Amino acid sequence: MFGFVGIAVTFVMVFGGYMAAGGKLGIILHSLPFEMMMIGGAAVGAFLLSNDMHTVKHTLGDVGKVFKGAKWKPQDYRDLLCLLFELIRIGRANPMDLEGHVENPQESAVFSRYPKIQSDAGAVDLICDTLRASSMNYDDPHQVEEVLEKQLETRKHHALHSSHALQNMADGLPALGIVAAVLGVIKTMAAIDQPPSVLGGMIGGALVGTFLGVFLAYGFVGPFASRVKGVIEEDHQFYLLIREVLVAALHNHSPDICVEVGRQNTPRSLRPSFSDLSDALREAKAA
Repeated sequence: MFGFVGIAVTFVMVFGGYMAAGGKLGIILHSLPFEMMMIGGAAVGAFLLSNDMHTVKHTLGDVGKVFKGAKWKPQDYRDLLCLLFELIRIGRANPMDLEGHVENPQESAVFSRYPKIQSDAGAVDLICDTLRASSMNYDDPHQVEEVLEKQLETRKHHALHSSHALQNMADGLPALGIVAAVLGVIKTMAAIDQPPSVLGGMIGGALVGTFLGVFLAYGFVGPFASRVKGVIEEDHQFYLLIREVLVAALHNHSPDICVEVGRQNTPRSLRPSFSDLSDALREAKAA
């Protein structure tokens, strides 16, 4: 929602201010299709040239995050803490019972109570791999924590490829705008024998290229890259929470202490309250 509001405000403020100052949209609208073809086309071509197909598809998919926001909501953090609490408690009571949930999470009764988490392969793999490792007598929690840290860093690094690709495009757009403007000046110089009124229109059209390159870079593509990065970093907190809780479990803390450690390490805007989590855990115990 805020993404659409931001786009609307940008258009209204820029072009509204231009028209309020006495500017006319005619010259911009006349030149816009040709300038957009040169600048936008060159930007898309450079984007395809500098990225592989996986990154291209990843970036196109991540553009939607500008409007949808983060995948994981406060309710999902509470559900994650409940899921981890149940798995840790099962593992403490009988490791053999835990093995069935870890080896086949898609048919696990515990995972099935949290379908959104169950459908996320990254979260499920992180949980199951760590619990599987702990069942292999990994007696050094710091070693497991280091492995998790590297795994999460790699995951975040790959997730940020789309943001970097968009930022590179934003960095190149002003220069491409100058290229379009120079071509417009070349066209104008070829018609130097025309009257001033005609030359003025041609020079104005050439300057539209500079305007368009800067406007697209700092008004759209740059903010898109920044927003995508912010959403990815916010969603990354979900996976960091898994690490915090499971490492606490490896230190042989009680399940209640493990989930409280996770709750305290959840960002404030996403953190469930103590009473809310207690009620959810009480329901999980009853189930």
